[in-house]
Amino acid sequence: MNNNLDKFTKKKVIGIILAGGRSRRFGGGHKFLKKLSNKLLIEHVIDRLRPQTDKLIINSNSDPTLFSAQDLVVVPDSIGGYQGPLAGILTGMEWVIKNKPTCEWIVTCPSDAPFIPLDFVGEMQLCAQNEKSEIVCVSSGERAHPVCGLWHVSLATDLRKALINEGVRKIDSWTANYRLSIIEFSNLPYDPFFNINRLSDMETAEKIIKFNELRL
Repeated sequence: MNNNLDKFTKKKVIGIILAGGRSRRFGGGHKFLKKLSNKLLIEHVIDRLRPQTDKLIINSNSDPTLFSAQDLVVVPDSIGGYQGPLAGILTGMEWVIKNKPTCEWIVTCPSDAPFIPLDFVGEMQLCAQNEKSEIVCVSSGERAHPVCGLWHVSLATDLRKALINEGVRKIDSWTANYRLSIIEFSNLPYDPFFNINRLSDMETAEKIIKFNELRL
């Protein structure tokens, strides 16, 4: 881990776990509540992201009581129509502007990515400072993961207009208009941004957990 990260990690950044999707490729249902090893899928994400942020919230259009055990604020999309991860990012920005007005940044990751790096947020913060970025996203093994990113909340107004007035849905199409940086993470011995889309991916995730246990 970069020795310069300590002074950035957890400084004025709110974490947004995106759980607003419909899990169609998974077969429907509440994917984030499926058990992976000894805990819920979303709890793996919470445990890895919580130490890196000032506060965590969950963006979900599901019944908020489903998350009662996690004891986190649950915020539905601030615009209707299940408009994808950009709507969740907007929701996070607007929640922070209203509830944490001194905070300038949010970090987002999906609720189905249980191996997010423990230096994920600090690396992005450092990059944003050094490159004067408005957005920092990640890649691994040259594969982009645009849902995993650091976003300056001043972009909220532009993002709302893009979603409502321009019908923008793809993250890459929107971020191309701003000061964007990409950080490359290693995908060895496994991709830390591996996310669970299908039931078969749960088996792969279990194997990764067992692999990590053997390394301890």
